[in-house]
Amino acid sequence: MFNKNTITRFQQIETPFYYYDTDVLRQTLSACRDASSKYGFHVHYAMKANFNPKVLDMIQSFGFGADCVSGNEVKAAVEHGFGKENIVFAGVGKSDREINLALDADIFCFNVESVQELQIINDLAKAKNKTANVAIRINPNVDAHTHHYITTGLEENKFGVNTWQLDDVVTTLRNCTNLQFLGIHFHIGSQITDMEVYKSLCIRINEIQDWFEDHNFKVKILNTGGGLGVDYYNPDTNTVGDFESYFKVFADFLKIKPGQEVHFELGRALVAQSASLISRVLYVKNGQKKNFLILDAGMTELIRPMLYQAYHQIENLTQDSGLKTQDSELKYDVVGPICESTDCFRKDVELPQSYRGDLIAIRTAGAYGEVMASGYNLRDRVGSIYSK
Repeated sequence: MFNKNTITRFQQIETPFYYYDTDVLRQTLSACRDASSKYGFHVHYAMKANFNPKVLDMIQSFGFGADCVSGNEVKAAVEHGFGKENIVFAGVGKSDREINLALDADIFCFNVESVQELQIINDLAKAKNKTANVAIRINPNVDAHTHHYITTGLEENKFGVNTWQLDDVVTTLRNCTNLQFLGIHFHIGSQITDMEVYKSLCIRINEIQDWFEDHNFKVKILNTGGGLGVDYYNPDTNTVGDFESYFKVFADFLKIKPGQEVHFELGRALVAQSASLISRVLYVKNGQKKNFLILDAGMTELIRPMLYQAYHQIENLTQDSGLKTQDSELKYDVVGPICESTDCFRKDVELPQSYRGDLIAIRTAGAYGEVMASGYNLRDRVGSIYSK
C-alpha cells in the first residue's frame, strides 16, 4: 500500500490524517459488484461504516444502494445521488423527525424493528397521505460468533422483533392501512468470517418466510443484512474480501422463490481495507519493563482498539521504507496522547527501533475509524487525503 513516493508525500503533511487508497476501494467495490450480480443480488452500502464524501461518491458510482440508520444518513444518501428507490432505513430508535424526513424523500423501504414502530410509521404516513413500504427486522436468534459488542441477532440484543412477537406483527400490519409489507430483514452481527454462520441464517430465513406466507403475507424481499468480516491481520495479502464465497452461501441455501429479490447491507467489507490512520511518533519512553511509542493520533481518531479490543496492524513507515537506517526490533506499547489509560492501540508491538518523528500507519481503518472520531480533550478533527 505504501511506496517510497507515498511516504515522502506523507512527510510533508501534518499528522494525524486518514489516508484512502482509492485503487483498493475500486478493486473491492468491483469484486463485490461482480460477485453479487452473478446471482442478481441487490447490495446496499451500510453508510454507518464510513460516510466520507469521496467514498460515498465512489460507492454510488458502482450502482450500490444505501443502508441508512439515521435521518442524516438518509439525507446524505440522497445528496450523494443514491436513488430513492435504493435507500433503506433501519435503526431501533427512529425519531418522528427522521421518519418524516424519510417519508418526504420517498425512500424504498423502512426496516422496522418493533410493533410500536409499525404503528408510528403508519400514523405519520397517514398524516402525509402516503403509503410507506416496510420490511420487518426479525431477530433469528443466530449466534454470529463475533465480539459480544457487535452481535445483533440474539434474543438478548435490542435489535429487531423476536419470533414470539410475529403474531402481533401480522395483526398490526393488517390494521395499518398506510403500510405496504415488502418482506423480512435480518442482521446478526459484524466482522463475521465463518460462512457456516450464514448457512444457519439462511435456514432460519427459510423457516420465517414460510411462516409469513402461511399467514397470507407475500414476501417479496429477503434482506439478509451484512456483517462480512475482513482480515485485519493481513491487509496486504487479503486486501479484498471473499465475496464469491459469501454470496454463494446465500445462493445455495436460501429458498429463493420466483419474483423474490435478495438484498444485502455490506459496510465494513467494502471500505475497511481502503484506509489507514497515519500518525507520527511524538515521544519514545524507554523503561525497564515497557517501551512506549506516544503518537499524535489516539482514541479520538480510531476508537476500535479501545472499545472492542480490536486488532489493527501497526507499521513504522519511516523505518520499514529504508528512509532511515533500521536498527533492531523492539517491543512497544503504541499509545495516543489522550488523557485516558485506555488510549492504547496495541501492547507489545514488535517494530523496528523507533524515534521521534517516525511515521506510523495503523491499517484497516476505513471502517468505523473516521465516522467514530470525536473531539474529546477538545482535539481538532483530522482530515483525509487520497491516493488519487
